[in-house]
Amino acid sequence: MPSSSCGPVVYKGSGAPDYIVASDLPLQGAIRAQTVQLSRAILWALAQQGYKAGSLKIGYQSCDDSTAQTGGWDSAKCATNGRLYAANRSVIGVIGTFNSGCAKIIVPILNRAHPGPMAMVSPANTNPGLTKKWDPGEPGKYYPTGVRNYARVVATDDFQGPADAMWSKSLGFKKVYVLNDKQTYGFGVASTYRTAAKKLGIQVVGFKGWDAKQSSYEALANAIKASGAQAVFLGGIVCNNGAKLMQDIKAVDPKIQLQMPDGFSGGLPSNGAVANGAYISVAGQPPTSLTGPGKDFVKSFGKQVGATPNPYSAYGAQAMLVMLQAVARGAGDRAKTTKAIFGLTVTNGILGNFTIDATGDTNLKPITIYVQKGKELKPVKTLVPSASLVGG
Repeated sequence: MPSSSCGPVVYKGSGAPDYIVASDLPLQGAIRAQTVQLSRAILWALAQQGYKAGSLKIGYQSCDDSTAQTGGWDSAKCATNGRLYAANRSVIGVIGTFNSGCAKIIVPILNRAHPGPMAMVSPANTNPGLTKKWDPGEPGKYYPTGVRNYARVVATDDFQGPADAMWSKSLGFKKVYVLNDKQTYGFGVASTYRTAAKKLGIQVVGFKGWDAKQSSYEALANAIKASGAQAVFLGGIVCNNGAKLMQDIKAVDPKIQLQMPDGFSGGLPSNGAVANGAYISVAGQPPTSLTGPGKDFVKSFGKQVGATPNPYSAYGAQAMLVMLQAVARGAGDRAKTTKAIFGLTVTNGILGNFTIDATGDTNLKPITIYVQKGKELKPVKTLVPSASLVGG
Protein backbone atom coordinates (compact mmCIF):
# COMPACT_ATOMS: atom_id res chain seq x y z
CA MET A 1 0.00 0.00 0.00
CA PRO A 2 1.22 3.55 -0.72
CA SER A 3 3.69 5.40 1.48
CA SER A 4 1.20 8.28 1.73
CA SER A 5 -0.75 6.13 4.19
CA CYS A 6 1.46 3.23 5.22
CA GLY A 7 4.99 2.29 6.17
CA PRO A 8 6.88 -0.50 4.42
CA VAL A 9 5.82 -4.12 4.69
CA VAL A 10 7.68 -5.81 7.56
CA TYR A 11 8.36 -9.51 7.10
CA LYS A 12 11.26 -11.56 8.44
CA GLY A 13 10.21 -15.07 7.49
CA SER A 14 11.40 -17.19 4.59
CA GLY A 15 10.45 -16.25 1.05
CA ALA A 16 7.72 -13.65 0.57
CA PRO A 17 4.55 -13.20 2.65
CA ASP A 18 1.32 -14.75 1.40
CA TYR A 19 -0.79 -12.04 2.98
CA ILE A 20 -0.53 -8.76 4.89
CA VAL A 21 -2.20 -7.73 8.13
CA ALA A 22 -2.35 -3.93 8.32
CA SER A 23 -2.79 -1.77 11.39
CA ASP A 24 -4.75 1.48 11.25
CA LEU A 25 -3.75 3.97 13.97
CA PRO A 26 -3.28 7.76 14.37
CA LEU A 27 0.51 8.07 14.24
CA GLN A 28 0.71 11.87 14.35
CA GLY A 29 -0.23 14.36 17.03
CA ALA A 30 -0.41 14.32 20.81
CA ILE A 31 -0.73 10.55 21.24
CA ARG A 32 1.96 9.56 18.74
CA ALA A 33 4.20 7.98 21.42
CA GLN A 34 1.32 5.77 22.57
CA THR A 35 0.21 4.65 19.11
CA VAL A 36 3.74 4.04 17.82
CA GLN A 37 4.29 1.74 20.80
CA LEU A 38 0.96 0.07 20.04
CA SER A 39 2.08 -0.63 16.46
CA ARG A 40 5.32 -2.09 17.79
CA ALA A 41 3.33 -4.39 20.09
CA ILE A 42 1.26 -5.58 17.13
CA LEU A 43 4.46 -6.39 15.24
CA TRP A 44 5.92 -8.05 18.36
CA ALA A 45 3.01 -10.50 18.39
CA LEU A 46 3.49 -11.36 14.72
CA ALA A 47 7.22 -11.90 15.24
CA GLN A 48 6.49 -14.20 18.19
CA GLN A 49 4.46 -16.36 15.81
CA GLY A 50 7.31 -16.48 13.30
CA TYR A 51 5.40 -14.27 10.85
CA LYS A 52 2.94 -17.10 10.29
CA ALA A 53 -0.75 -17.88 10.70
CA GLY A 54 -0.94 -21.64 10.50
CA SER A 55 0.97 -22.48 7.32
CA LEU A 56 0.47 -19.02 5.81
CA LYS A 57 3.28 -16.45 5.79
CA ILE A 58 2.14 -13.06 7.07
CA GLY A 59 3.69 -9.61 6.65
CA TYR A 60 2.75 -6.45 8.55
CA GLN A 61 2.14 -2.91 7.37
CA SER A 62 1.57 0.00 9.75
CA CYS A 63 -0.84 2.60 8.34
CA ASP A 64 -1.65 6.09 9.62
CA ASP A 65 -5.20 7.42 9.82
CA SER A 66 -4.16 10.87 11.09
CA THR A 67 -2.92 14.08 9.48
CA ALA A 68 -0.52 16.75 10.67
CA GLN A 69 -3.33 19.29 10.28
CA THR A 70 -5.76 17.51 12.60
CA GLY A 71 -3.13 16.19 15.00
CA GLY A 72 -5.26 13.06 15.28
CA TRP A 73 -7.52 10.79 13.28
CA ASP A 74 -9.02 12.30 10.16
CA SER A 75 -12.32 11.18 8.63
CA ALA A 76 -11.13 11.53 5.03
CA LYS A 77 -7.93 9.61 5.80
CA CYS A 78 -9.93 6.85 7.49
CA ALA A 79 -12.11 6.49 4.39
CA THR A 80 -9.10 6.49 2.07
CA ASN A 81 -7.36 3.85 4.14
CA GLY A 82 -10.46 1.69 4.24
CA ARG A 83 -10.69 1.72 0.46
CA LEU A 84 -7.00 0.84 0.18
CA TYR A 85 -7.37 -2.21 2.41
CA ALA A 86 -10.53 -3.39 0.65
CA ALA A 87 -9.00 -3.09 -2.82
CA ASN A 88 -5.67 -4.75 -2.01
CA ARG A 89 -6.12 -8.53 -2.36
CA SER A 90 -2.95 -9.17 -0.34
CA VAL A 91 -4.53 -7.64 2.78
CA ILE A 92 -6.27 -10.36 4.81
CA GLY A 93 -7.29 -8.27 7.82
CA VAL A 94 -6.84 -5.01 9.74
CA ILE A 95 -5.88 -4.31 13.37
CA GLY A 96 -7.55 -1.08 14.42
CA THR A 97 -8.73 1.44 14.82
CA PHE A 98 -7.69 3.41 17.88
CA ASN A 99 -10.59 5.88 17.66
CA SER A 100 -14.18 4.67 17.47
CA GLY A 101 -15.21 7.46 15.10
CA CYS A 102 -12.66 6.27 12.57
CA ALA A 103 -13.86 2.67 12.92
CA LYS A 104 -17.39 3.78 12.10
CA ILE A 105 -16.06 5.00 8.74
CA ILE A 106 -13.79 2.06 7.89
CA VAL A 107 -15.92 -0.89 9.04
CA PRO A 108 -18.69 -0.42 6.42
CA ILE A 109 -16.07 -0.09 3.67
CA LEU A 110 -14.41 -3.34 4.72
CA ASN A 111 -17.84 -4.92 5.08
CA ARG A 112 -18.38 -4.47 1.33
CA ALA A 113 -14.86 -5.65 0.37
CA HIS A 114 -14.57 -8.30 -2.34
CA PRO A 115 -13.97 -11.06 -1.73
CA GLY A 116 -15.10 -10.46 1.78
CA PRO A 117 -16.17 -9.04 4.13
CA MET A 118 -12.73 -8.20 5.56
CA ALA A 119 -12.07 -8.63 9.27
CA MET A 120 -11.07 -5.81 11.60
CA VAL A 121 -10.05 -6.41 15.23
CA SER A 122 -9.64 -3.38 17.47
CA PRO A 123 -7.38 -3.15 20.52
CA ALA A 124 -8.89 0.14 21.66
CA ASN A 125 -12.35 1.09 20.32
CA THR A 126 -14.79 1.44 23.20
CA ASN A 127 -17.90 3.07 21.70
CA PRO A 128 -20.73 0.56 22.20
CA GLY A 129 -22.54 1.35 18.94
CA LEU A 130 -20.03 -0.53 16.82
CA THR A 131 -21.33 -3.85 18.12
CA LYS A 132 -24.61 -3.26 19.96
CA LYS A 133 -27.73 -1.09 19.88
CA TRP A 134 -26.74 2.41 20.94
CA ASP A 135 -27.49 5.41 18.73
CA PRO A 136 -30.23 5.26 16.05
CA GLY A 137 -29.37 2.74 13.34
CA GLU A 138 -26.53 1.17 15.29
CA PRO A 139 -24.93 -1.24 14.87
CA GLY A 140 -26.71 -2.39 11.70
CA LYS A 141 -25.66 0.58 9.57
CA TYR A 142 -22.01 -0.45 9.84
CA TYR A 143 -22.74 -3.85 8.29
CA PRO A 144 -24.48 -3.18 4.95
CA THR A 145 -24.04 -6.79 3.79
CA GLY A 146 -25.77 -8.07 6.92
CA VAL A 147 -22.62 -9.97 7.94
CA ARG A 148 -20.50 -8.85 10.92
CA ASN A 149 -16.81 -8.21 10.22
CA TYR A 150 -15.67 -6.23 13.29
CA ALA A 151 -14.54 -7.37 16.74
CA ARG A 152 -12.59 -5.94 19.67
CA VAL A 153 -10.65 -7.19 22.67
CA VAL A 154 -11.59 -4.36 25.08
CA ALA A 155 -14.64 -3.54 27.17
CA THR A 156 -16.98 -0.81 25.94
CA ASP A 157 -17.94 2.62 27.26
CA ASP A 158 -21.18 1.35 28.76
CA PHE A 159 -18.74 -0.24 31.24
CA GLN A 160 -16.01 2.44 31.25
CA GLY A 161 -18.26 5.42 32.07
CA PRO A 162 -19.90 3.64 35.03
CA ALA A 163 -16.49 2.53 36.33
CA ASP A 164 -15.38 6.17 36.35
CA ALA A 165 -18.57 7.12 38.17
CA MET A 166 -17.95 4.36 40.72
CA TRP A 167 -14.51 5.83 41.31
CA SER A 168 -15.97 9.34 41.76
CA LYS A 169 -18.38 7.90 44.33
CA SER A 170 -15.58 6.10 46.17
CA LEU A 171 -13.68 9.38 46.43
CA GLY A 172 -16.68 10.94 48.17
CA PHE A 173 -17.60 13.46 45.48
CA LYS A 174 -21.12 14.88 45.75
CA LYS A 175 -21.04 17.21 42.73
CA VAL A 176 -19.36 16.61 39.36
CA TYR A 177 -19.21 18.50 36.07
CA VAL A 178 -19.16 16.47 32.85
CA LEU A 179 -17.54 17.61 29.60
CA ASN A 180 -17.33 15.98 26.17
CA ASP A 181 -15.36 16.76 23.02
CA LYS A 182 -18.44 16.46 20.77
CA GLN A 183 -17.08 13.37 19.03
CA THR A 184 -18.50 9.84 18.89
CA TYR A 185 -16.26 8.42 21.60
CA GLY A 186 -16.20 11.44 23.89
CA PHE A 187 -19.94 12.09 23.93
CA GLY A 188 -20.61 8.39 24.43
CA VAL A 189 -18.36 7.87 27.44
CA ALA A 190 -19.44 11.20 28.97
CA SER A 191 -23.08 10.17 28.65
CA THR A 192 -22.55 6.79 30.32
CA TYR A 193 -20.60 8.48 33.12
CA ARG A 194 -23.43 10.97 33.65
CA THR A 195 -26.12 8.26 33.76
CA ALA A 196 -24.18 6.10 36.21
CA ALA A 197 -23.23 9.07 38.41
CA LYS A 198 -26.90 9.97 38.82
CA LYS A 199 -27.75 6.37 39.72
CA LEU A 200 -25.04 6.50 42.37
CA GLY A 201 -26.51 9.64 43.91
CA ILE A 202 -23.91 12.06 42.57
CA GLN A 203 -25.24 15.43 41.43
CA VAL A 204 -24.22 16.23 37.85
CA VAL A 205 -24.08 20.03 37.95
CA GLY A 206 -23.19 20.51 34.29
CA PHE A 207 -22.94 18.62 30.98
CA LYS A 208 -21.30 20.54 28.13
CA GLY A 209 -19.23 20.04 25.00
CA TRP A 210 -15.91 21.75 24.42
CA ASP A 211 -14.69 23.11 21.09
CA ALA A 212 -11.31 21.63 20.18
CA LYS A 213 -10.38 24.75 18.19
CA GLN A 214 -10.92 27.22 21.01
CA SER A 215 -7.88 29.19 22.15
CA SER A 216 -9.13 29.66 25.71
CA TYR A 217 -11.44 27.75 28.05
CA GLU A 218 -11.38 30.32 30.84
CA ALA A 219 -15.12 31.03 30.62
CA LEU A 220 -15.92 27.31 30.79
CA ALA A 221 -13.49 26.89 33.69
CA ASN A 222 -15.21 29.73 35.57
CA ALA A 223 -18.61 28.10 34.99
CA ILE A 224 -17.28 24.82 36.36
CA LYS A 225 -15.94 26.51 39.48
CA ALA A 226 -19.17 28.46 40.00
CA SER A 227 -21.15 25.19 39.86
CA GLY A 228 -19.47 23.94 43.02
CA ALA A 229 -18.20 20.80 41.30
CA GLN A 230 -15.56 18.86 43.23
CA ALA A 231 -14.47 16.96 40.12
CA VAL A 232 -14.70 17.33 36.36
CA PHE A 233 -14.93 14.40 33.95
CA LEU A 234 -13.40 15.09 30.53
CA GLY A 235 -15.08 12.71 28.10
CA GLY A 236 -12.96 12.78 24.96
CA ILE A 237 -9.46 12.53 23.58
CA VAL A 238 -6.46 14.64 24.50
CA CYS A 239 -5.82 15.39 20.80
CA ASN A 240 -8.86 17.67 20.90
CA ASN A 241 -6.99 20.40 22.79
CA GLY A 242 -7.36 18.41 26.00
CA ALA A 243 -4.11 19.63 27.53
CA LYS A 244 -5.12 23.29 27.13
CA LEU A 245 -8.56 22.52 28.58
CA MET A 246 -7.00 20.94 31.67
CA GLN A 247 -4.60 23.86 32.08
CA ASP A 248 -7.41 26.42 32.04
CA ILE A 249 -9.61 24.41 34.42
CA LYS A 250 -6.76 23.99 36.90
CA ALA A 251 -5.71 27.64 36.60
CA VAL A 252 -9.16 28.74 37.76
CA ASP A 253 -9.65 25.98 40.36
CA PRO A 254 -6.37 24.29 41.37
CA LYS A 255 -8.16 22.00 43.84
CA ILE A 256 -10.65 20.44 41.43
CA GLN A 257 -10.09 16.74 40.66
CA LEU A 258 -9.58 15.81 37.02
CA GLN A 259 -11.02 12.51 35.82
CA MET A 260 -10.63 11.24 32.27
CA PRO A 261 -11.32 8.11 30.20
CA ASP A 262 -8.77 6.27 28.05
CA GLY A 263 -8.70 9.06 25.48
CA PHE A 264 -6.15 10.60 27.87
CA SER A 265 -4.19 7.40 28.50
CA GLY A 266 -1.03 8.59 26.74
CA GLY A 267 0.20 10.05 30.03
CA LEU A 268 2.74 12.86 30.40
CA PRO A 269 3.84 13.23 26.74
CA SER A 270 0.32 14.15 25.63
CA ASN A 271 -1.41 15.33 28.82
CA GLY A 272 1.39 17.44 30.25
CA ALA A 273 2.29 17.98 33.89
CA VAL A 274 -1.10 19.60 34.61
CA ALA A 275 -2.58 16.08 34.67
CA ASN A 276 -0.37 14.91 37.54
CA GLY A 277 -2.79 13.54 40.11
CA ALA A 278 -5.55 13.05 37.55
CA TYR A 279 -7.41 9.75 37.44
CA ILE A 280 -7.56 8.07 34.03
CA SER A 281 -9.57 4.97 33.21
CA VAL A 282 -8.46 2.35 30.70
CA ALA A 283 -10.54 -0.58 29.51
CA GLY A 284 -8.82 -3.76 30.66
CA GLN A 285 -6.32 -4.90 33.25
CA PRO A 286 -3.07 -3.05 33.95
CA PRO A 287 0.08 -4.60 32.45
CA THR A 288 1.43 -5.35 35.93
CA SER A 289 -1.61 -7.55 36.71
CA LEU A 290 -1.26 -9.78 33.67
CA THR A 291 -0.18 -13.36 34.32
CA GLY A 292 1.28 -16.21 32.28
CA PRO A 293 1.74 -15.13 28.64
CA GLY A 294 0.67 -11.62 29.64
CA LYS A 295 3.45 -11.37 32.18
CA ASP A 296 5.88 -12.72 29.59
CA PHE A 297 4.71 -10.02 27.16
CA VAL A 298 5.27 -7.25 29.70
CA LYS A 299 8.79 -8.52 30.37
CA SER A 300 9.79 -9.13 26.74
CA PHE A 301 8.11 -6.15 25.11
CA GLY A 302 8.94 -3.91 28.06
CA LYS A 303 12.60 -4.72 27.49
CA GLN A 304 12.19 -3.79 23.83
CA VAL A 305 10.66 -0.37 24.60
CA GLY A 306 12.70 0.26 27.74
CA ALA A 307 9.71 0.79 30.04
CA THR A 308 6.54 -0.79 31.38
CA PRO A 309 4.32 -0.97 28.30
CA ASN A 310 1.41 1.42 27.90
CA PRO A 311 -1.84 -0.32 28.96
CA TYR A 312 -3.09 -0.63 25.38
CA SER A 313 0.06 -2.29 24.05
CA ALA A 314 -0.96 -5.67 25.48
CA TYR A 315 -4.33 -5.26 23.77
CA GLY A 316 -2.63 -4.51 20.46
CA ALA A 317 -0.54 -7.67 20.71
CA GLN A 318 -3.61 -9.71 21.65
CA ALA A 319 -5.62 -8.26 18.76
CA MET A 320 -2.93 -9.44 16.33
CA LEU A 321 -2.94 -12.92 17.89
CA VAL A 322 -6.73 -13.11 17.51
CA MET A 323 -6.38 -12.10 13.87
CA LEU A 324 -3.66 -14.69 13.21
CA GLN A 325 -5.78 -17.41 14.83
CA ALA A 326 -8.68 -16.48 12.54
CA VAL A 327 -6.46 -16.24 9.44
CA ALA A 328 -5.13 -19.73 10.12
CA ARG A 329 -8.68 -21.08 10.37
CA GLY A 330 -9.76 -19.19 7.26
CA ALA A 331 -6.82 -20.53 5.23
CA GLY A 332 -6.33 -17.25 3.39
CA ASP A 333 -9.99 -16.66 2.54
CA ARG A 334 -11.24 -13.23 3.65
CA ALA A 335 -14.83 -14.27 4.33
CA LYS A 336 -13.81 -17.44 6.17
CA THR A 337 -11.25 -15.49 8.22
CA THR A 338 -13.94 -13.01 9.22
CA LYS A 339 -16.38 -15.76 10.17
CA ALA A 340 -13.71 -17.49 12.29
CA ILE A 341 -13.41 -14.49 14.62
CA PHE A 342 -16.94 -14.78 16.00
CA GLY A 343 -17.13 -17.39 18.72
CA LEU A 344 -13.33 -17.61 18.77
CA THR A 345 -11.97 -18.70 22.15
CA VAL A 346 -8.53 -17.69 23.37
CA THR A 347 -6.85 -19.88 25.98
CA ASN A 348 -3.76 -18.69 27.85
CA GLY A 349 -3.63 -15.50 25.83
CA ILE A 350 -1.83 -12.31 26.75
CA LEU A 351 -5.11 -11.15 28.31
CA GLY A 352 -5.91 -14.57 29.75
CA ASN A 353 -8.85 -16.76 28.73
CA PHE A 354 -11.69 -15.11 26.83
CA THR A 355 -14.19 -15.47 24.00
CA ILE A 356 -15.27 -13.15 21.19
CA ASP A 357 -19.06 -13.39 21.08
CA ALA A 358 -21.42 -13.32 18.10
CA THR A 359 -21.55 -9.51 18.16
CA GLY A 360 -17.77 -9.09 18.20
CA ASP A 361 -17.39 -8.19 21.87
CA THR A 362 -15.10 -9.83 24.42
CA ASN A 363 -16.46 -11.33 27.63
CA LEU A 364 -13.65 -9.60 29.57
CA LYS A 365 -15.06 -6.40 31.12
CA PRO A 366 -12.51 -4.98 33.62
CA ILE A 367 -11.83 -1.23 33.72
CA THR A 368 -8.69 -0.01 35.49
CA ILE A 369 -8.34 3.39 37.14
CA TYR A 370 -4.84 4.88 36.90
CA VAL A 371 -3.34 8.01 38.40
CA GLN A 372 -0.83 10.08 36.44
CA LYS A 373 2.39 10.42 38.41
CA GLY A 374 5.19 12.13 36.54
CA LYS A 375 6.00 10.15 33.42
CA GLU A 376 3.92 7.11 34.39
CA LEU A 377 0.34 6.00 34.79
CA LYS A 378 0.11 4.06 38.06
CA PRO A 379 -2.75 1.55 38.42
CA VAL A 380 -4.93 2.25 41.44
CA LYS A 381 -8.01 0.03 41.18
CA THR A 382 -9.60 -2.40 38.72
CA LEU A 383 -13.40 -2.29 38.62
CA VAL A 384 -16.21 -4.23 36.93
CA PRO A 385 -19.47 -2.25 37.05
CA SER A 386 -22.63 -4.05 38.13
CA ALA A 387 -25.36 -4.73 35.56
CA SER A 388 -27.54 -2.07 37.20
CA LEU A 389 -25.03 0.63 36.25
CA VAL A 390 -24.48 -0.54 32.67
CA GLY A 391 -26.81 0.82 30.00
CA GLY A 392 -29.66 3.26 30.42
